[in-house]
Amino acid sequence: MGKETWKPSTLLNPVPAVMVTCADGEGKPNIITLAWAGTINSEPPMLSISVRRERYSYALIKDKGQFVVNLTTKELAFATDYCGVKSGKDTDKFEAVKLTPQKASVVEVPLIKESPVNIECVVKNVIELGSHDMFIAEIAAVNVDGRLIDDKGKMHLDKAGLICYSHGQYWTLGKDLGHFGYSVSRKNKNGKADKGGKADKKTK
Repeated sequence: MGKETWKPSTLLNPVPAVMVTCADGEGKPNIITLAWAGTINSEPPMLSISVRRERYSYALIKDKGQFVVNLTTKELAFATDYCGVKSGKDTDKFEAVKLTPQKASVVEVPLIKESPVNIECVVKNVIELGSHDMFIAEIAAVNVDGRLIDDKGKMHLDKAGLICYSHGQYWTLGKDLGHFGYSVSRKNKNGKADKGGKADKKTK
């Protein structure tokens, strides 16, 4: 069966499911769940989020010029969905889903304590598109749960139980298929790339 050609649509999948925290001028916090977020630069580290102008959080982020991207896990799936369908205009989302606001290290916007990784961001530019505006932000600090860091200081993000969003559904991440660059690493004796990038020693 051949492929069908559809009209242009947002079918890039999967995408992150992140909870973005923001705050008003008096410091009252809010959470908005977004799937349209992504890394855009390494030096300096930068990311972007896209938000509809009619969303309650839009004005908070634009006026404050700061936000925090909080990574989500399977334990946070319910809260992630709730914060995407309820408006902070009339709901205290932190209270509603029993999440804990925590003081950030740089920005004046709280982190979500229960999130394993919190990425503090400062807005550098806002690009008006169509249905959404894109906030271009520089990463000011990253906060990582100590349980993900081993005694050598290496972070094991695979132990966080992160989730993603694909075509209307939330998913846990699946089986590890190989590390970055495994396709060109040395082959092991079975002809498959070793995940550590090292060839197995042959036994006699």
